[in-house]
Amino acid sequence: MAASQEHPAELPECPSLTGGGLLPAELRAWMLLLAATGAVEQRLRSVVKETLDVSHDEFLILCLLAEQPREGLRMTRIAELLGRPKTRLTYQIACLQHAGLVTRKAACGDKRGIEVALTDKARRQIQDASAALAETVGQAVGHVIGPEQREALCALIPELADDTP
Repeated sequence: MAASQEHPAELPECPSLTGGGLLPAELRAWMLLLAATGAVEQRLRSVVKETLDVSHDEFLILCLLAEQPREGLRMTRIAELLGRPKTRLTYQIACLQHAGLVTRKAACGDKRGIEVALTDKARRQIQDASAALAETVGQAVGHVIGPEQREALCALIPELADDTP
């Protein structure tokens, strides 16, 4: 790990949401959110591959399905929620199905619709990996945001409050 990742105090100062620059507060907040999202995705890629043996995009599908009822979601809805082309999603679902992590079935009452759901195997793997994944998210966000933004995010991610530097 690089020194700046080990010691958050050595990171450049976080941009302030109170500003003084050209951007309105909403755009500054959006840019900060993008930076945090990028940091999380970058760190999660290796942890996801190591713990679940899936790609980052496949992991996003698993996370989306993990928050749904056991009957799952239609593929069109997954594509919509993740902003993915349906053709790419079809390939990713096939990979997840081959790994035994999701099931596909015809949607009730619509022969063209396909519903995708997590398998019990996927549920166990996600549960087993959740602590490492949550820690990775908390660390990545903590390296990008400043104290004021961290305080605001603690309401959304309670584990950040437990890890205050």
